[in-house]
Amino acid sequence: MCSFNYALLHLPFAALLQYKATVLLWATLRMYGQSNKHCIDSKMAKTRLVCLLTLLSTHCYFSTLAVVLKTNNESPWTNEFDKIELSCLIESISTTNPRIEWKKITNEGPSYVYFDGHISGDLENRALIREPATLLITNATRSDTAKYRCEVTAADDQKSVDEIVIDLVVRVKPVVPKCSVPKSVPFGKSAELSCMEEEGFPKSQYQWFKNKEEIPDDPKSSIKFFNSSYTLNADSGTLKFIAVRKEDAGEYSCRAKNDAGYSECPPQQMEVYDIDVVGIILGVLVVVVVLVCMTAGICCAYKRGYFSSQKPTGNNYKVPAKGDGVDYVRTEDEGDFRHKSSFVI
Repeated sequence: MCSFNYALLHLPFAALLQYKATVLLWATLRMYGQSNKHCIDSKMAKTRLVCLLTLLSTHCYFSTLAVVLKTNNESPWTNEFDKIELSCLIESISTTNPRIEWKKITNEGPSYVYFDGHISGDLENRALIREPATLLITNATRSDTAKYRCEVTAADDQKSVDEIVIDLVVRVKPVVPKCSVPKSVPFGKSAELSCMEEEGFPKSQYQWFKNKEEIPDDPKSSIKFFNSSYTLNADSGTLKFIAVRKEDAGEYSCRAKNDAGYSECPPQQMEVYDIDVVGIILGVLVVVVVLVCMTAGICCAYKRGYFSSQKPTGNNYKVPAKGDGVDYVRTEDEGDFRHKSSFVI
């Protein structure tokens, strides 16, 4: 009794035929190997051999009536401004003039790259088709990073359509990163050095150098940096000192790197100085003395009337005292006086 494997339902028709032919061939060869021991009828062996040849010929027939594509590289990459080939090879086809299309697949949806024998879109002047269906990009840019689908339609084939998807990555070299290094830091205080660039693709990783020597991620892994207390983040490009030491002074530079290359910022000097506690105390005392002297001077000036706000006006006229025997009469005009008749010489 023959047994049926339901897993075979998921195989393509051509693959199913090939599987059956392989099983039948194995059974036939096994039968021939055991014919001397079990004396199996030769007619049965011939019948199975005929079936085997029939299945093999049928498999070949259906294979030639199906368009099948393959590619040499499903995930190619290239550096920006270099050329890259997206291979789309026709493994089998019977149609003499198939329709070939290329589409670029992005988050906004698919768009035509090659249609009706012409390159279109962003690749119009930067790509060409190599027979039979390979797409060659002569000057790749960062905007070309995407998935590309090659579609071939063969009207005369029983399986008339096949497609393959190629994931292209255009790598971009980092630009010179922007580095920030403090010029001077007090001894024992914290300090942060930053490094950043946003053009590289894939995203850049960062390295810090002190006096042209790379700073390790873990200070305990190096004798020269063993006593330093810092944390280095290669993803964000930050170098943080928890407590700066005298030995941390020097020239610092940063390198941004990815698979396409690297770029460095110019070295910058960082100094570490001691905090002069005695000088600070003396300075505070001098300031206090100056303030006290100023306050005392202002108080003395105020007591002496230098800051009095009362001033004589025209209405504060005082009449001279009578005692000289003369009566003074004031006229309408201020300051015009005349004697009374009682004036006695």
